[in-house]
Amino acid sequence: MRNSKLIPLILLAACGGPKKSPEPVPAPAPAPSPGTESPASTPLMPSSAALVEEAKKFVVDADKELRQLYVDASQADWANQTDITPEHEAASAKAAEAASNGITRLIKQSRKFEAVQDQLDPDTKRQLLLLKFAGQPAPDDPAQAAELAKISAEMTSVYGKGKVCDPKGQKALDDAAAKVASAKDEKGKAAAEKAQQKTQAKYCKDLDALSKVLQKSNKPDELLAAWKGWHDNVGKAERPLFVRYVELANAGARGVGFKDVSSMWRSSYDMPEDQFETEVDRLWNQVKPLYTQLHCYARRGLNQKYGDKVQPKSGPIFTQLTGNMWGQSWGYLDKDLEPHKGVAPIDVTPVLEKKYDPKKMVQMAEAFYTSLGMLPLPETFWQRSMFVKPAGKDVVCHASAWDVTLNNDVRIKMCINKNQEDLITIHHELGHDYYYQNYYTLPVLYQNGANDGFHEAIGDTIALSMTPEYMKAKGLLAKVEKNDKATLNQQMNVALEKIAFLPFGLMVDKWRWDVFAGRVKPDDYNKHWWDLKLKYQGIAPPVARTEADLFDPGAKYHIPANTPYMRYFLADVLQFQFHRALCKKAGFTGPLHECSIYQNKAAGDAFKAMLAMGSSKPWQEALFALTGERKMDASAILEYFAPLQKWLEEQNKGQQCGW
Repeated sequence: MRNSKLIPLILLAACGGPKKSPEPVPAPAPAPSPGTESPASTPLMPSSAALVEEAKKFVVDADKELRQLYVDASQADWANQTDITPEHEAASAKAAEAASNGITRLIKQSRKFEAVQDQLDPDTKRQLLLLKFAGQPAPDDPAQAAELAKISAEMTSVYGKGKVCDPKGQKALDDAAAKVASAKDEKGKAAAEKAQQKTQAKYCKDLDALSKVLQKSNKPDELLAAWKGWHDNVGKAERPLFVRYVELANAGARGVGFKDVSSMWRSSYDMPEDQFETEVDRLWNQVKPLYTQLHCYARRGLNQKYGDKVQPKSGPIFTQLTGNMWGQSWGYLDKDLEPHKGVAPIDVTPVLEKKYDPKKMVQMAEAFYTSLGMLPLPETFWQRSMFVKPAGKDVVCHASAWDVTLNNDVRIKMCINKNQEDLITIHHELGHDYYYQNYYTLPVLYQNGANDGFHEAIGDTIALSMTPEYMKAKGLLAKVEKNDKATLNQQMNVALEKIAFLPFGLMVDKWRWDVFAGRVKPDDYNKHWWDLKLKYQGIAPPVARTEADLFDPGAKYHIPANTPYMRYFLADVLQFQFHRALCKKAGFTGPLHECSIYQNKAAGDAFKAMLAMGSSKPWQEALFALTGERKMDASAILEYFAPLQKWLEEQNKGQQCGW
């Protein structure tokens, strides 16, 4: 659910080969303050004037080159993720290598203009700044650059092909693989591969199947086996690749002026990197009390369900009991933790299973956006998207949104299940596509969110308007109750997804910042992961986890896919801030949790105006354009969940909250 294929990030690569550090270079210039412009009266020496004109031409030429690099890499990556084969993997790696090398060269060429940056017009200055963050730079050593691209593609493929197989079927699986290897012609090989797929389907489970066990089973042994199987198999396979990736990616970052990848990522938010880290800590401290109350209540509910031996009354929650492979959201605990049983049921899964197919679910989501005055999705969206897993193919089912050719070629890639979770995910993914659709005419460096949290927040903001009343209007609920009990049930349902997620959204990149900065060495990667999960989430593994070959971070898609994760934490904050502002523009005056902007053109116009800005202005300006505020603020979360927080505090009286 929480992923978008933002075009510059298709180039984030992976690991392997001897380390060769480039020569040290000066640190990049600090990001400009919002609204900073070069003085019109600054006199230019002839040489400076020539350099300024050269800079203007450079960004125009770079736009053309970057566009081609991004499109080539995106097309190859789309082919690989929707049909994982050795040929597609190799092509994806080759295109990513070309893009990474091209970006690195352009970044280095652009540094000559730092001498006149105060004399540049705001548009040229902005594009040169954004170029620094246009993708994962390649190391100077060509062999290392090729290795970086190769292992990046390999890590994504390992994840997409990941399966956990029953040991009882190992002989049958080995026999099937041997028949494929010994096939004498293409016809025989095709038949053997088809037979192999049937054998794998019988004895093996992919992530989707394992996740269903966590979502539906009430048997502790089954939950443990599903969780452990995925983490032991897939995480372990990613470990050596990721260790090498860190070395190579850092070499690339240093080559263009950053201390490491951690510094590069944190510097991309229109503020000094240390200030950004302070900012995310401030936001977390705003919402931590609410999370602590939710954790306390959820732990007690799990203890009552499973008993002290499986989930003790105090301490952390064990991750396999949360209904989610990574313990990142707890929506599948809704029936166990519902404040008032049988009041105002809001699970629309039964209706989706009976009356909907994947395409109809996507059409429903599109209708929300068009109700705000946005354009319908182009016909190519319906022709080129992947809604279901193709028969006989390995694919990356993790939901993502794309503009493959940067020309309104919007798509989504999902293996859609007919349930409420995936319906919300579809609304989320279309948020990315509508962002693409509103800014695709801008220069390529502006074709991104104001910051990466903005991009993730668009669809989530829409999801906040998927109120029970909205679901009823769509025929998914027969009736809607409006009373305090119904309110608490609805708020718990949302909180188990969004409030439960907040500390996970924070700790993933807290972990990577430490890894890339060298504060944590490979021998402690796994330990540090669980230390942070305990510190921020109050979550623990079901069994002891060692460093010996294990790599539990690699069991989470965004680690092998090299996708920065702080965007999701920021999105969890921004979506409520956006929602509050849009509800005001829609003229809504009731409690924030009751607001839906569905069919409101005034809210839609305000939303479109911000989307059309892309990243052409600092995010503070984009935020101000929509909300009238220049700081990210989690107070809208507390306003939205005020009824639930009060109720949780009452329920938790006398309990030992915290972990």
